[in-house]
Amino acid sequence: MVPFAPGGASEVAARLMAPELQRSLGQPVAIDNKPGANGNIGSAEVAGATDGHTLLIGGAATHVINPLLHRRLPYDAVKDFAPLCLVATLPLVLVMNPAVAQSLGVRRLTDLIHAATAQPGRLHIASGGNGTPTHLAGELFKRLTQTYMLHFPYRSTASAQQDVVAGNMDLMFDALPTALAQIRSGKLLALGVTTARRSPSLPDLPTVEEAGGPALRGYEASAWAGLFAPSSQPADQLARLQRDSMAVLAQPALRDRLTQRGMLVHGSGAAELAALVAAETQKWARVVQVSGIQGDR
Repeated sequence: MVPFAPGGASEVAARLMAPELQRSLGQPVAIDNKPGANGNIGSAEVAGATDGHTLLIGGAATHVINPLLHRRLPYDAVKDFAPLCLVATLPLVLVMNPAVAQSLGVRRLTDLIHAATAQPGRLHIASGGNGTPTHLAGELFKRLTQTYMLHFPYRSTASAQQDVVAGNMDLMFDALPTALAQIRSGKLLALGVTTARRSPSLPDLPTVEEAGGPALRGYEASAWAGLFAPSSQPADQLARLQRDSMAVLAQPALRDRLTQRGMLVHGSGAAELAALVAAETQKWARVVQVSGIQGDR
């Protein structure tokens, strides 16, 4: 189950993993997209699944941000799920419409900070939805640089990207795997990648921390994809799924395919995935509190 709209980075990872996992498990592996409520609908379905064959490609939205934004979720992100495998980190990249950037004299990240500081509210920043990683990455950026840009949440990252390319929006923090083609074609201007290190997919593009100066020291705002099962699944099945998923992600050919699409492959086990969820929850709780972000009502 991919609880987001088709075309996103999590779905790309799931579809690349599926054939290899199918060979390993010896049974068909089908991908089902069930978007809605920032991943809540699909996640709730997996949490309640009792067939022993339903897994979730979850991430920061489903297991960190939604629990921070919503008092009442249709699932418990900790109790209802057993973490299996951290699939990959999905870097975000700060991109602008090239014509907008040219009109403002923006060629690098410091130029953008200067323009946003000089004209508060002039720039319109899109995201894949209220409370998504693409939204919180922007809120963290605005808080650290003390700038103000109008936020416009979309129903998906893909639809937000389309409007930035078209010039209806000025900029956004996009998922690197889905933005690469537009960056390489010149339809989007990339200003910085949000990971602590540069991406192998765009080695000449600096990180936001590198390009942004002292205000952005320590900036990091990656998305990620992890494989989860309902916690009600028997322990022996969970162990088999963890072992097989980690083995699949250790295959050089699959790692290369994921890397070529802008992902940083991990393939680490349940303990690492659980630790990431805990660390991300602590990090983003502060951003949510300071920014006053609320979940959609």
